[in-house]
Amino acid sequence: MAVSRINEAGLNVNQYGNRNLIINGAMRVAQRSTSEAALGADSTSYRTMDRFKSICAGSSAGRYTMSQSTDAPVGFANSLKIDVTTADTSIAAGERFDIFQLLEGQDVQQFAKGTSSAKEYTVSFYVKANAAFTFCCELFDNTNNRQISKLFTTTTDWVRQVITFPADTTGAFADSNASALQVGFWLHAGSTYTGGTLNNSSWASFTNANRAAGIDSIYSSTSNEIYITGVQLEVGDTATDFEHRTFGDELLRCYRYYQLVENTVGSLQYIGITQGYTTSNVYGMIKEYIIPMRAVPTVGQSGDFKFAVADSSGVATGAIANLSGNSSGWYSSGWGGGGGNVIQGGASVIYWANGSKLTADAEL
Repeated sequence: MAVSRINEAGLNVNQYGNRNLIINGAMRVAQRSTSEAALGADSTSYRTMDRFKSICAGSSAGRYTMSQSTDAPVGFANSLKIDVTTADTSIAAGERFDIFQLLEGQDVQQFAKGTSSAKEYTVSFYVKANAAFTFCCELFDNTNNRQISKLFTTTTDWVRQVITFPADTTGAFADSNASALQVGFWLHAGSTYTGGTLNNSSWASFTNANRAAGIDSIYSSTSNEIYITGVQLEVGDTATDFEHRTFGDELLRCYRYYQLVENTVGSLQYIGITQGYTTSNVYGMIKEYIIPMRAVPTVGQSGDFKFAVADSSGVATGAIANLSGNSSGWYSSGWGGGGGNVIQGGASVIYWANGSKLTADAEL
């Protein structure tokens, strides 16, 4: 049977996949936690929702809780919620609080930045707050230190914001797995970042004073809260409907940057096999990553692990010694405590207690 050619002109653009360059824009995945309180001290870190990083700087007195909320617009299940718990109405010059996502250079080449064929950027998202505020959305080119910002306002209802940024014919994004483009939301800033004139018409080498001029402060009252979801970045000057992905698809995309594996089944579950290199020590792969990661990650562990010979009798219990990450998985370069019971060159089984965890972090 002959296969007819698809009439592309008859397709709706919303039928095309991979339009949204933002990962976890619907705020579905929260591997680290679903709520963290007393945030706001100086730090740059990932909290709750995967792929969304926050920066707090300038020793602000403001504090907030970040959580994965079920308050969301029709068609969505979750949002990122910021709930202010300590106000800051005396804003020092260097203070800032913004939330952003970093994109790899190899994933944003379609914007043709730095060429005569450069494309526009359209950011869309749903937002609501407890009151009317003015905040800003910023695109920052980490390869060339260029940026542009545009203001948006909130209401007490869910509103979809659509912001189109112009093309930039200066400075190509590095084609690598390093951070190239930052998509961010400024919620609080001092005069270091607000003291100039907002750079909102064309890309330019960044001047801090022009990055967030004109914004309000989310820290102005402990009554303040803001919700954001449906974050989307597309090539061109048109916003299409939000590209919903399956939870599994979104989770796999997040695994490139952060992985958490946990024993939720019960005590002393099998996790892997290592090799004895003396009669008391083992070494080798503890567990492979779920998928390959962006770069060799920083790894961590919590809980109780042990290795045992074939009869399952425990010969070492506690943290995995000399745990590190390589390009394939969690690895121990030498874990002792076998007490002469390990078979040199033989296999030893790795078990972990209920609630034990392994983490791998290759975030930008």
